[in-house]
Amino acid sequence: MSSDLTFIGLFLQASFIVQLVMLLLLSVSIASWTFIFQRSKALSAARNEMRQFEDKFWSGADLNRLYQELSARTNLTGMGSIFCSGFKEFVRLRKSNTATNGIVDGTYRAMRVSMSRQVEELESRLPFLATAGSISPYIGLFGTVWGIMNAFIALGEVQQATLAMVAPGIAEALIATAIGLFAAIPAVIAYNRFSHQVEKLENSYGNFMEEFSAILHRQAVAAQAQQQA
Repeated sequence: MSSDLTFIGLFLQASFIVQLVMLLLLSVSIASWTFIFQRSKALSAARNEMRQFEDKFWSGADLNRLYQELSARTNLTGMGSIFCSGFKEFVRLRKSNTATNGIVDGTYRAMRVSMSRQVEELESRLPFLATAGSISPYIGLFGTVWGIMNAFIALGEVQQATLAMVAPGIAEALIATAIGLFAAIPAVIAYNRFSHQVEKLENSYGNFMEEFSAILHRQAVAAQAQQQA
């Protein structure tokens, strides 16, 4: 009897529906852990990129040289991408003799679009983690209810019921709930943690956009004053 109460033994003894639920939850768990590692690596890279860019930007580097250096990269992401989008639009509008307010507004809109793309990329796979964390316990509960129902149906077909007869059926049913929690708990923790990190990065991007817009506004006003002089 002890060998039949192992995880593999209970899985093989379970009904087709319970087996299907277990396999589905195991697949969800594997996918969740894959996305957890991917998102953790991506967010860590985004934080490192932001720190490196801020060190260069606030060190007093020439904006034209910084733009040329960053634009030469083939895979530009994060705050560097926002900077390049804004500075490129700034140069284009200034060459077209656009008014100062128009230059600043156009530059800000370009950076806003770039930031939205960066945040969208950072948030990829997070909806899956949220969904997995929300529905996995209910899928496991469905498997448990189905397994217990089958156990009691089988119990009603015998004249003398014993604990040894009903224990395997209930145990295999409860495993479905356990697997559901195993899939849900890491997904919920990762989703909350990653969402907080994305929010912090988005706030940092927004603060940089405001500060960079102020710098470009001063440059535009100074350039316009020189032309009028």
